[in-house]
Amino acid sequence: MPARLLDAVEINPPDAPRACIIWLHGLGADGHDFAPLIPQLGIVQELGVRVVLPHAPQRPVTLNGGMVMPAWYDIPANDFRQAEDAAGIRQAQQQIVALIEREVAAGITAPHIVLAGFSQGGAIALHTGLRYPQALGGILALSTYLPLSGTLADEAAPANRTVPVLLAHGTADPVIPLALAKHTRELLVAQGYPVDWHTYPMQHSVCPAEVLDIRNWLLARLG
Repeated sequence: MPARLLDAVEINPPDAPRACIIWLHGLGADGHDFAPLIPQLGIVQELGVRVVLPHAPQRPVTLNGGMVMPAWYDIPANDFRQAEDAAGIRQAQQQIVALIEREVAAGITAPHIVLAGFSQGGAIALHTGLRYPQALGGILALSTYLPLSGTLADEAAPANRTVPVLLAHGTADPVIPLALAKHTRELLVAQGYPVDWHTYPMQHSVCPAEVLDIRNWLLARLG
């Protein structure tokens, strides 16, 4: 049975879109979280880009005492690689694949679709994009890491072996340590992925210099 489409905030250009970004929020947030950032990127009207900001399902999160909140998957422990919610990660993957395929069915080809995300949303963007069977336009992963990294070599889609990846991280991030992001970069580079790597003097957030780098990267991918 196809995955039920997630509810989402949608930002559309005045005319028919020629490209799409599916942008995933972090743990405990929702699709509105990054909506104010989109106008700063200058891509919707200027490039005819449709932006889809889905809301993660509500679920209990073990790390937060079982509190129910928007989450792409459960986090069983402080060490994100020590115990992973593989079933939840793969369920989120299918939910994002369903959104990609809706855009493809509407006439936007996969090379004109970018997956983006922050923190837990970035983890799902990476996990899904590297495994998607058609070549995507790029993967934008902010303040995040690659979950289920040990399965990538066997599960990576040949079509996305050269997908452009932007990894950006704060040097003082207390939530997802910089070392974990560096491990993700090293793993992807070792497997031949073209990775654009940026760090910023910030914590678990987004800064103006990063926004400019994101804009320039998107212009190169979708302009």
